[in-house]
Amino acid sequence: MKKILKILKYLVLTAVAALLVFIVNIIWFKPFSINHYYEKVFIEFVLDEPELISTLGVPVLRGMYNDELGDISPEVELEKQKKVEEFLQTLQSYNKDKQSEDQLLSTKILEWFLTDMVNANQYHLHNYPVNQSSGIQSGMLTFMESSHNVKSKKDALAYIKRLNAFEKKFDQLLEGLKKREDLNIIPPKFVIQKVITEMSNFVNTPLEKNILYASFNTKINKVDDIKEKEILLQNVEDAINNSVFPAYQKLIDYFSLLEEKAITDDGVWKFPNGDEFYAYQVRSHTTLNITPKEIHEIGLTEVARIQNEMKKILYSLEFADTTKNISFYMEQFSNNPEFAYEDSDEGRELCLADYNKIINEISLKIDDYFNVKPKAELEIKRVPVFNEATSPGGYYSMAPMDGSRPGIFYVNLYDIKGNLKYAMPTLAFHEGVPGHHFQISIASELQGVPTFRKLVPFTAYAEGWAMYSEQLAYEMGYYSDKPYANLGRLQSELFRAVRLVVDSGIHYKKWTREEAIEYMLVNTGMVKSEVVSEIERYIVTPGQACAYKIGMIKFLQLREKAKSVLKDKFNIKEFHDVVLKNGAVPLDILDELVNDYINDKPEV
Repeated sequence: MKKILKILKYLVLTAVAALLVFIVNIIWFKPFSINHYYEKVFIEFVLDEPELISTLGVPVLRGMYNDELGDISPEVELEKQKKVEEFLQTLQSYNKDKQSEDQLLSTKILEWFLTDMVNANQYHLHNYPVNQSSGIQSGMLTFMESSHNVKSKKDALAYIKRLNAFEKKFDQLLEGLKKREDLNIIPPKFVIQKVITEMSNFVNTPLEKNILYASFNTKINKVDDIKEKEILLQNVEDAINNSVFPAYQKLIDYFSLLEEKAITDDGVWKFPNGDEFYAYQVRSHTTLNITPKEIHEIGLTEVARIQNEMKKILYSLEFADTTKNISFYMEQFSNNPEFAYEDSDEGRELCLADYNKIINEISLKIDDYFNVKPKAELEIKRVPVFNEATSPGGYYSMAPMDGSRPGIFYVNLYDIKGNLKYAMPTLAFHEGVPGHHFQISIASELQGVPTFRKLVPFTAYAEGWAMYSEQLAYEMGYYSDKPYANLGRLQSELFRAVRLVVDSGIHYKKWTREEAIEYMLVNTGMVKSEVVSEIERYIVTPGQACAYKIGMIKFLQLREKAKSVLKDKFNIKEFHDVVLKNGAVPLDILDELVNDYINDKPEV
């Protein structure tokens, strides 16, 4: 038996060594084939981002780099920009005439992605790395809690080493923030005030409730063969006090001084070349050659169309007062106790249980619409308490590639009134099944494609699919006997159409935060706390919110085109295979894929 174990150990070590040699070769030398170059680009990207390695659960690499944090110093950021330019030049040097059909698709996707990154280089300081919605100061905490696994003493020591690296990382962050300040790229006052409050709350939280300490304590107590738990916990406490807290305090002090310079203008038009930057952001996020003006006009048209559909349902429910607008009735529903959960621990637990029921119900119909389904399971969890006050109503976190945990649909239970029962199905379909969980997991589980194809992010594709999934659930019959839930579905779609108007309104038409909040309130009837959180998110992530509705429109247009041409040969399962089994792609490439599917059908 010992001999067998020794042989197995030798074989494993040999395989790991061979893999490492392969990695070194494709990093330091130009690969001899385009397939190897795809992997070279992917590996070099992730090697620059140790946090990404942990989040994705990249086999072999995860264990090698889980005690490091990525370097975000201005000098290293410039080096990364040059590297991307070199990646693109090398990719374009490969002869496309010698590439297979699959390789050409991979090359086209990677070329689009790298070209977009090169175009973004000129705007690399046009952002707010610390913001109330998704900044580094909250992202690092979420990362340590959700992505740094502790399954051994080595993992625990790596966790502590990462905590001790916080101060250096935040010093690098401060360098970049000061460069932005020199260009007068300063967040609006409300952003600064909110991040100061958020960070102050974090450093003043009692140790036993501190997310970094409490999550480590939970993780380490699940591992039986770690002996020195008390010593390790003490080391975590020391690292928090000596590295993490000082890092946050420096950031708090900096923003306290920066607040004096901040103004209340909210749009990126105030940046150097702000109009050009926003136009780029719109093209980048939608993956289409579309202008801010067109975005605004599409939004206004879609708002009117969806509101008319909602009125028809309201009239059928005998809410027929023509002097009242949509928001009047939706506000009534949002204040109706029938649709609300009790503001208590029990009410929040019931809310999570109901989300699980919704996912289970739609899952019973999936086989009629999909050939391809993900292997990864889906878990529904509460947004971590420390940052739920500024987080969106719900979001999805992908299952890592190593299968160490399922995909997670996070539900924000901070304002329990925001989780209205009639609106919950649509959020569940968007974030879970058949939305983000389906699309992202299917992509990450693809076989025979370059690794980057499993992971590359295209907002318009991913969010367009998630919104398409909302309507697909309607077509699957989920809402047939649920008129209020159907109103919730349309309100969600209306919300995304309104996004087109307010995002372009803020950054193109120079609307104020208050004007955007008022427009969204009047036209959606959403809870004010949710509206404020959303508008503030668009202010710090310009253009991203435009991708949702534009992506949905594209998916529906392509499906309608396929139906129109193929007629009785159209098969919904085949269509879903075409749009899902290639991974995420820019929308113009998705257009080509569907056209190829149509043209390849016999006798069409």
